[in-house]
Amino acid sequence: MLEKIVVIGSNGQIGTELVTELRKIYGDGNVIACDIRRPDYDIKNAGPFEFINVLEKDILNQLFQKYKPTQVYLLAALLSATGEQNPKLAWDLNMNGLLNVLDLAIAYKTTRLYWPSSIAVFGPNSPKDKTPQYCIMDPNTVYGISKLAGERWCEYYFQRYGLDIRSIRYPGLISWKAAPGGGTTDYAIHMFNDALKKGSYQSFLSADTELPMMYMDDAIRGTIELMDVPTEKINIRSSYNLTGMSFTPEVLAEEIRKHIPHFKLGYTEYDQRQEIAASWPRSINDSQAQSDWNWKPEFNLSKMTADMLNNLKK
Repeated sequence: MLEKIVVIGSNGQIGTELVTELRKIYGDGNVIACDIRRPDYDIKNAGPFEFINVLEKDILNQLFQKYKPTQVYLLAALLSATGEQNPKLAWDLNMNGLLNVLDLAIAYKTTRLYWPSSIAVFGPNSPKDKTPQYCIMDPNTVYGISKLAGERWCEYYFQRYGLDIRSIRYPGLISWKAAPGGGTTDYAIHMFNDALKKGSYQSFLSADTELPMMYMDDAIRGTIELMDVPTEKINIRSSYNLTGMSFTPEVLAEEIRKHIPHFKLGYTEYDQRQEIAASWPRSINDSQAQSDWNWKPEFNLSKMTADMLNNLKK
């Protein structure tokens, strides 16, 4: 069967790298990149690109009608820190965009749908260490609330309509290829960039704020692996816990100093993102993903740091 894959939100931190990998696998012409903004990279020239706003259901319907996608990746979202600046827009985009795509996936008999969740679904009363797949989930950001609601909708559409929907609760994602998208964990990417440009960085998170993280290479590989798993092996239809490593700003700085000995790390007085981070897990238990589809990260902190700095220098 010839796959026709639509990636909505293709300009984002995940989308830029995901489109490239999918085109390597399925061919440039079979992966349609879609976003509300014109891409500022070569994705548009390498294959089909469509301007799409997920809140405009009629335009979205024309997209499905034109390509009749077998797989859809819905990545369009407003992230944690950005979402707190405009909560109602974040809810509208993250929730109604998902519902629009869910309905069209049913109408056009899309074989598989991918939608990302986040560790933001956890909250102040969730277990902080090795947070399990199932536990108290009381998010206190509009991003987290929308992701938790989205998980429930995804499971509902699977149970009621049989839609083969798959999802990962991403931890903080670290990448050198695309700019960060306004998330609380983005401090790590800024630290790498400033280490090379300035030799110093002012962290908006405190020295002991430990958060789950993942290198983008692992995130992209894990996402595609999940979409390739036979349907009968998928036991989670809300969203899978997934992780790569956990560290604090201070631990990351120490690792950077192995490459840039003079690197200095300072801290800002107060930032709202500190409150968001304090409500999230310090580490994640992803044993369900390991069991169901043999998930295993390839990058630890040392390997990721070396790769980030090497590529950013180029």
